[in-house]
Amino acid sequence: MIIDLEQSEMINSNLQDIMRGVPGIIVTNNGISYAGQSNIRILINGKTTDYMDMDTLLRDMPADNIAKVELVEQPGAEFDATGSGPIINIILKKNVKLGTHGSVSTWVGEDEGFEHGTSASIASYKNKLNWQASTGYSSPTWREDLFINRSIGEENYNQATIEPYNPKTFRISGSIDYYINDKHSIGFGIKNSNTNSDRVANSANIITTASTTDFLYSENSFNRDQKVFNINPYYEFKTEGHKLTADFNYVDYKNDNRNTLASVDGSTIAYTNQRYLQDGNYQIKTFRNDYVRTLSEDFKLSVGAKYSQVNTDSDLQSFSENEDGDFEFNNTASNIFLVDENIFALYSKINITDGKWSFSGGLRFEDSNTKGTSSSDNETRERKISKLFPSAALSRKINKNLAASLAYSYRISRPSYNTLNSFVTYYDPLSSDVGNENLKPSFTNKYQFNLTFDGQPFFAIAYSETKDDMFQFVSQDNETAQIERTTINLSDSKNWNFRLFGPLSFINNVEGYTGIIVNQNKFGSATNNLNLEKWSLIWFTQASYELPWEINAEVSGNYGTGALEGGLDTDWFADLNFSLGKKFLDDKLKVNLALSKILNRGFVGVIDYNGLYAEVESNQSRQNIQLRLSYSFGSKFGKKTSRRNASEDEENRINDNN
Repeated sequence: MIIDLEQSEMINSNLQDIMRGVPGIIVTNNGISYAGQSNIRILINGKTTDYMDMDTLLRDMPADNIAKVELVEQPGAEFDATGSGPIINIILKKNVKLGTHGSVSTWVGEDEGFEHGTSASIASYKNKLNWQASTGYSSPTWREDLFINRSIGEENYNQATIEPYNPKTFRISGSIDYYINDKHSIGFGIKNSNTNSDRVANSANIITTASTTDFLYSENSFNRDQKVFNINPYYEFKTEGHKLTADFNYVDYKNDNRNTLASVDGSTIAYTNQRYLQDGNYQIKTFRNDYVRTLSEDFKLSVGAKYSQVNTDSDLQSFSENEDGDFEFNNTASNIFLVDENIFALYSKINITDGKWSFSGGLRFEDSNTKGTSSSDNETRERKISKLFPSAALSRKINKNLAASLAYSYRISRPSYNTLNSFVTYYDPLSSDVGNENLKPSFTNKYQFNLTFDGQPFFAIAYSETKDDMFQFVSQDNETAQIERTTINLSDSKNWNFRLFGPLSFINNVEGYTGIIVNQNKFGSATNNLNLEKWSLIWFTQASYELPWEINAEVSGNYGTGALEGGLDTDWFADLNFSLGKKFLDDKLKVNLALSKILNRGFVGVIDYNGLYAEVESNQSRQNIQLRLSYSFGSKFGKKTSRRNASEDEENRINDNN
């Protein structure tokens, strides 16, 4: 499924806004999910984003340079075997016009305060040279709220955390393609971005008994600076029946964070203020070769190889405030964690068509070696995995419009790099995230049946079963009243989902789609006394309609009866967004006005397992309004064929929690 954003009138300030328009994708401040699965991988031009945590990627990636979104439910052998859920491939804008052209855009809005952004791009395609450059600055705002109510014996703990965001991102990128002749081309792309996020999260913990009430007020101040540099040279050979690509991708990622967790006036419970310096440096080098041999319209063979090398350096320095107000280094709570990982992969795939039948099958071999070294205990853990990952799909045309298909895939999910270390990240004095150095990768068998109409999916049944599935487990220490979240491996994880999609074109002058997803999740772990199971239903829609004076109106929304969001058993949730758009000056000037999060009810539910019962509400700020103007200039004729980037997969596994 491909969503063409350049044809949409909806206003999108970041990747999170774009995800709201993808059929079946549910967006909350906890991330995104599809058909009851939150284990979604995001690629950019086919390349990994594992160096960033999902929430940060969704919030901080600007939408200006995104052309399309490709949803791949059953990835084939040409994709990395990593990830048990679907893949979302973000396709950036690529110059396909002859001559010189460009655009300038700006936007302003109101969410959790004033927000704004501006960007510009220019491109030229003349003779054998094609180049483009873009730059942009964005400063969005939003707020995230977390409320937890729990009891330990006779004590009740009522916690509220309010966290406003206003990150500032500057980016610049460029690319050059040189067509040596009609068969050979070379080129490279380069990107650099910097995001600074300063914010203060305020928390209140009210502890009550039958006769007493105590207060623990705190603030967590953050200063985070994230820098990403990426360069991607390539070579391509292409004839009528042959295509060979060689691709190198280099990513240098730095994330520096300083946060201070301190008690504030009004507290009746003493707390020693803490300061944390967390620096993360990641380098990813990926080499990839792909060859496609098209023997006929009915037979195609693909083979390829890939080698990736990842080096990470995470440094946590912990400090405690003394009686003089100075922060002293706490060696026992500090650590340096190093990860060195190498993955080598080979794959082959065939595509065959015979009359009404078509078959696609592939086999991928991956050999990985991961070493993690912790300075706190001077211990190195090593994990080696060598496995074959098959995938196949068989389809048949039933009539002119209708077709059916069966698909199978076997995949692996490797732990994110930061979850393997033992760092503790405190959100307030009583809640934290803890790493798990014993975390194992998980393996998933997935089966799917599809019915398509005119090539578009309208009905699907899918079943997946995962061994050692990774699960965010929340536990409570009854002695200290601390709650912590860590990632564990489950002994049992199964998912059934049924999906029905339909177009809205049968309604006069309306374009769009609607659909429902019926989903069942089952999670179990005998070791952690965990046994969760729930059915849920989600309805979603997106529709556009042309109003008088050539004003285009577009609306999108969803409603869910509830779900298992990890260990949180949620109540109903909903989202609603609306946009108006009009073009002026021979379609060169585009003006959009959008209202988003009109109805935005996040996750409200309970955690009820392993002796812990907590009422939880996780929500965002509501009612965002934005006005966006975009002006295009230059030539509007001619197109060239754009190259699909080849390198893929290690970046999503780095969490920076920006």
